[in-house]
Amino acid sequence: MNYDAASDKLREECGVLGIFGQNNNIPLNLYWGLYALQHRGQESAGMALTDGTDMDVYRGMGLVGEVFRELPAMPASIGIGHVRYSTTGSSLLCNTQPLMVRYAGGPISLAHNGNLTNARDIRSRLEKSGSVFQTSIDSEVIVNLIARSSRLTVEEQVLESVAQIKGAYCLVIMTRDKLIGVRDPQGFRPLCLGKLDDGWVIASESCALDTLGALFVRDIEPGEMVVIDKTGVTSHRFAPEETKALCIFEYIYFARPDSVIDNQSVYEARLAMGRELARESRFRADMVISVPDSGTTAALGFSHESGVPYGEGLIKNRYIGRTFIQPEQKNRDMGVRIKLNAISAVVKGKSLVLVDDSIVRGTTSGKIVRMLKDAGAKAVHMCVSSPPIAHPCYYGIDTSVRKDLIASAMEVEEIRQFIGADSLHYLSMEGLYRSLSSVPYDGMCYACFTNRYPSETPCENGEEGEKYVFE
Repeated sequence: MNYDAASDKLREECGVLGIFGQNNNIPLNLYWGLYALQHRGQESAGMALTDGTDMDVYRGMGLVGEVFRELPAMPASIGIGHVRYSTTGSSLLCNTQPLMVRYAGGPISLAHNGNLTNARDIRSRLEKSGSVFQTSIDSEVIVNLIARSSRLTVEEQVLESVAQIKGAYCLVIMTRDKLIGVRDPQGFRPLCLGKLDDGWVIASESCALDTLGALFVRDIEPGEMVVIDKTGVTSHRFAPEETKALCIFEYIYFARPDSVIDNQSVYEARLAMGRELARESRFRADMVISVPDSGTTAALGFSHESGVPYGEGLIKNRYIGRTFIQPEQKNRDMGVRIKLNAISAVVKGKSLVLVDDSIVRGTTSGKIVRMLKDAGAKAVHMCVSSPPIAHPCYYGIDTSVRKDLIASAMEVEEIRQFIGADSLHYLSMEGLYRSLSSVPYDGMCYACFTNRYPSETPCENGEEGEKYVFE
């Protein structure tokens, strides 16, 4: 499992981006758009470009600015991009995206956000019939299905392929003359459409559209495929309307606060979560602080609702990129101190409300509480803007094994004792529902809290939490 012990945070798999339009300096716009989506993946970055005749892919390990120190010189008319965390497949150059293949229909490139729950079965079937795989990621299964389709048009080939896959997927696909966007029938991951000058943009989040100066048009609907070519945008509904199941952690943690997903402002949702925490916990203290940056908006909401002043008690080192050496177990305290440091002048002698988005294993939360008390804090009352995470995710988040989740084995009071907080309050499910003012509460996936999965899960041989890594 790809887990960052120094931050104790969930990791979402990746972000995708596609741009169509001859006059839109596509390599540069892909660069800035991927930069805006960098929070969704920091292990690798890539882009694929076509000028209508040739197609090429440019990929590397690292942050967008590390991979693209120089931009490709190809005068592209279409391009797609990708930033990645690895939830299926190792963190290797061969597993970076976009993927590009040449088949009977011509060159095609694909970028994928999500996690397929039936990828192992499909891959096994394809290998038995002669398919050769070059990577250990589930996304290559989709490319193979498209290439093997006997349908006449690429649109038909894509539709035939997605009818065979299950789980979470947002896709951007590029041919020589078309840009295609696909969102799975339950909408686990976000995908939106924007207008840019004489072209179009497809992106994981609306913040990428804002960065590019593109006009937000709409969210791509669950079970919808949009096709963009020189005639404009056409929509194809490929699945009947199902119960929507957007990952609730897009609002709690994954998405940038300035994004709007399915008509819901991420910032407003997090602010409301903080207000709900204040109402539910009734914690009183001298100051509200956050674990930056993930808990900051909720902490502001807590402050507004409770009247307890907000302050910066922890400072985050924002210059640690992918190249940060993950410490060994015995040195992980140093890993936390490198990323975060308490301001003694702010917290000394004060009782604090500490707000964070989630607790996964609890180890880092305990180190932060101890750091604050070592800096002189009189008391630390911790508030978490999500319910306890007690169950694994199979739809593109790197929590695959239940035993790794502290809330699967401990009650709230036991977790409080483990992290050393004076008080601990998790946001209730009802409080979480109330925080979503613009989307129906029943259109979310809460499986990591409730163990109620909206679609089948990949538990081979009855073993809970297996990730589909083909190695």
